[in-house]
This record gives sequence, C-alpha cells and structure tokens, in this order.
Amino acid sequence: MRGNRLLRLRTLPLLGLLAALLLPLGATFAPDAAAAPGAAPVRIMPLGDSITGSPGCWRALLWNRLLDAGHTGIDFVGTLPAQGCGVAHDGDNEGHGGELVTNVADQNLLPARLAATLPDIVVMHFGTNDVWSGVSPDRVLAAYTRLVGQMRASDPDTRVLVAQIIPMNPSSCAACAQRVTDLNARIPGWAAATSTSRSPVTVVDQWTGFDTATDTYDGVHPNAAGNEKIAARWFPALAAVLEQGVPGDPGDPGGPGTPACTASFRTVSSWQGGHQAEVTVRNTSTAPLAGWTVKVVPADGARVTQVWNGTLRTAADGTATVTDAGWNGALAPGASASFGLIATGPAASASPTATADCTATS
Repeated sequence: MRGNRLLRLRTLPLLGLLAALLLPLGATFAPDAAAAPGAAPVRIMPLGDSITGSPGCWRALLWNRLLDAGHTGIDFVGTLPAQGCGVAHDGDNEGHGGELVTNVADQNLLPARLAATLPDIVVMHFGTNDVWSGVSPDRVLAAYTRLVGQMRASDPDTRVLVAQIIPMNPSSCAACAQRVTDLNARIPGWAAATSTSRSPVTVVDQWTGFDTATDTYDGVHPNAAGNEKIAARWFPALAAVLEQGVPGDPGDPGGPGTPACTASFRTVSSWQGGHQAEVTVRNTSTAPLAGWTVKVVPADGARVTQVWNGTLRTAADGTATVTDAGWNGALAPGASASFGLIATGPAASASPTATADCTATS
C-alpha cells in the first residue's frame, strides 16, 4: 500500500461495529461495497475552485450518501480543511477559491498537492474561473491533460471523474453562459482521447438540468438546491468506481508491479502552420518496460508528419501512434526516453498542444 491511510472512526456505522463483534462467532456476510477488515480506505480528492471548496456543501451531501450506501471504506483528501456546511462529513478537499485550472497547470501546483494526499480517485469540477476569464476551451483542455498526466505520475492507476461544469450566468459576464456550453461540448471527446484502461477518465454531466436561476445564489455558486443536484450527479459515477475496486497493493491487477508509463508533450518551436515538439516517455511503475507506444493527438487540426527516435503510424483521423525505435524501448523503473516530431496544421498557434497517452510493453 502507498503509505498509511487512516479512516476516520467517526464515519464507521453501527453495522460495522456489529460485524466486528459477530465475525469471531463464525458469522458470514455477502460481499458489499464496504472495505474489507484491515483494508486501507480509498482516498478521494475533490479538486476544483470555490464551487468545490468554499464551502462546497455538495461534498458533505455526497460523503453521507456514500456512507448510507455502504461505502464506508473511503477517505476524502486534500490540503484544505472542511469549510462549514453544518453537516458531519470528511471535509478535506482541494477546492481553491478563485483558481484557474490553466494557472494550476502552468504553475505546476498540483504535484505537491498530490504528493501530500496520494489520491486513488480524483473528482474534478474545474474551469469556471477560466470561462469567466475568457480562456479558450483548447487551453482549458490542455490544462486538463497536464493535470491528468501529473495524477498518473503520482499513481498510474488513478481514476478520474471530470465534470461538464455547471452553468454560469453572472451579471458581469453576458458571454459566460455560451462559453460554458462551448467547453462542455468538448469534454467528452477530450475524455475519450485521454482515458486508458488502467486510468479511466469518466465524464459526469453536471450541466444538464442545472438552472442558474433556481440552483445558484449569484448565477455561479450553488445554493442548497444546487448542492443537492451536484451531489446526486456525482454519486452514481463515484459509487460505480468504488464498486469496481481501486488497485493499491503490489499483487493487485494493475498495481505497482505492472509496467506503466506516462508521456508528456513539450513544444520546442513553432511557426506559421507548424511546430516542432518533444515527447518524453517515463516508466512510472516498479517493473521494467520492454517497450512503449504513445498515441499523440495534436490540437487545432494539426497532424504529425515526421518523427525521430521512434516509428510513426498515422490514422485517417490524424491520430499518430509512435512506437519505440528498439534501442530506446527498454526502460528501468523511473527511467525515461524521448522522441521528437514535426506537426503541420491549417493555422498557426502561439502554444501548440497535444494529448499524449502511453502504453507500456512488459
């Protein structure tokens, strides 16, 4: 297990105490969603801005709904403490008021927060302040990609639940309502390209059926009715992940003993209609890699046309698949290798981006 993870005793229901008393007498119970005796709790990070953190009372509602459903082996984590709500719950969270997801990515703020909390599951509602600031969906999604890569660098088995964010209609931003719609329309496609079998990304629709007139107190932040709706949308998706089980032990399928890798994209230079980039592949597991394959999907309609230190295959939709060149495929735990690429596109971009997803060969 990654560290010692303590389950808060106040959350254990009476049923758990009765089970502990009955087990020595030979009683048996059907498997359910509760954690097995002695198992470390699953660590869940609520990640976002003020909608998540201050006070983020949907977290209290979600916590208690999970407990009522039998998911007692959980631990909400974050570097921020509970911020009110008047309901007993595990209030730890990573909801920083006023933060832009693009700033968190650009300033590399998430890795330290991950190192301090070691989440197994991340529940992310992020981007409201970016929308308010007029940041483009391309930049927001590029920030999402970077954050997911950092989550996987911390734990290759991280499960990510990402919201299509709630509507917003503040009096000071007439364009915000449409900007939210534009961002949310892009999130499912981004998630499909970013998700992997080992670290799936699940989209949770927090937008449909949410009314800023009745579910917020200022056109942006949820009121009591809005918090109920948000918790109700998170619950089935999060409960499904908990019921599937989250790897954590070296012997678990997909645990640290299984080869895994991450790929990070960096623009080297750009010009009108094209750019050069470098992709770094890193072995994030405790097992050696015999080889690696990276799927690269450039943004803004660009296509990879040339690769060095790797072998390129390009699909009809422009998706590029790059495999190692043989001599740079074997990677010891923690080791890395890089390949370069040239991409061309119909338009220039000041900061070209791409999603890069790595698959390891054992």
